[in-house]
Amino acid sequence: MLQEKGRGERMIDGFLAVAEGWSTGAMIIRMVSALVIGTVIGIDRAIKRRGAGIKTHTLVCLGAALVMMTGQYIKMNFEGNMDIARMGAQVISGVGFLGVGTIIVTGKNQIRGLTTAAGLWACACLGLAVGIGFVKGAFITLILVMITLKVLTKLDSKLHMYAKVFDVYVEFPNNQSVSEFMERLHKMEVKIYNIELSKSKIKGEGPNAILCIEVNSRSKRRNVLESIRGMVCVKYMEVL
Repeated sequence: MLQEKGRGERMIDGFLAVAEGWSTGAMIIRMVSALVIGTVIGIDRAIKRRGAGIKTHTLVCLGAALVMMTGQYIKMNFEGNMDIARMGAQVISGVGFLGVGTIIVTGKNQIRGLTTAAGLWACACLGLAVGIGFVKGAFITLILVMITLKVLTKLDSKLHMYAKVFDVYVEFPNNQSVSEFMERLHKMEVKIYNIELSKSKIKGEGPNAILCIEVNSRSKRRNVLESIRGMVCVKYMEVL
């Protein structure tokens, strides 16, 4: 025989049943859920000092939830063939403009803000879900989003740390140092896939370059980086 549901499970089912309905209680549950979801994702971005923090993510999630509820309200209270998903579709595409504002390209040609932009888009989608009453699915997705931001970020860093192919930013004291540096890499049997050489914006400083290089083995990567840092022809080096 199936066991009866516990008190906690019955409370959750009752909570979700109210959220899926259409009442003042449902509206409150949906908007509070959007507030919680936006805040949780925003906290992770704020800790990492990103441009879009708690307030931005919360406002996006609240706005998306309200848009979805507005579509449902129009469908229920006005005559005509109203597609409630139409307004939500505009949110999904429109939030992209906000995400673009968080993406920047640094002086070392590094792209920053892609994760924040993706987080804003996901936050809007979660807001749409709770706005239509799909609170259970939204919170399950929230857990997976936080796993992505916390766990997979560390995994990505580990993979990047031990990769055989990686990018290096190098500053040289003068123009003659570039050819010497390239010759040294060739002797170390380091493959160079791409190099972007540019002049320094500071008067009197030498050129700088971004190189995509490959080492023979992961164990050799550390030795190569230490050798580059110790070169007289290299003023500064950083792994991108």
